[in-house]
Amino acid sequence: MSITAHIVVRGAERGAAFYQRAFGAEEVDRIPTPDGRLMSIRLRLGGSLLHLADEFPEMGVLGPLTIGGTPVVLALDVADADAVFAQAVAAGAAVRQALADMFWGDRHGQLEDPFGHRWNVSQHLRDVPHDEVVAAAAELFG
Repeated sequence: MSITAHIVVRGAERGAAFYQRAFGAEEVDRIPTPDGRLMSIRLRLGGSLLHLADEFPEMGVLGPLTIGGTPVVLALDVADADAVFAQAVAAGAAVRQALADMFWGDRHGQLEDPFGHRWNVSQHLRDVPHDEVVAAAAELFG
């Protein structure tokens, strides 16, 4: 079993171009509709697939910009968080949380793309014992 994100982007064509610039995504294929919108663009990001679709308001298919945000965060585990983060920012992503070394052992930050989707970028730096992570989280949120 695997899971693949299928996200709705206001302007899927522009979205695909952004994800190619920001994250090095490669287009696999696309399915256009007769009216020129895209039902699907499949992109490969490393070993994963990402599906994009244009908005189809008549079917209730809407993106974050239309509905006022998203509760979902897409997570990228990368070998070089600084490089990926900088590349995405240069492509037009906004920084929501600056990249920093975190108590759970990752270099981590969060971006928002021009289409309202949020992305965590993480690079594993070191293993931290679970009890230390729990104690640090309790201190942070306590």
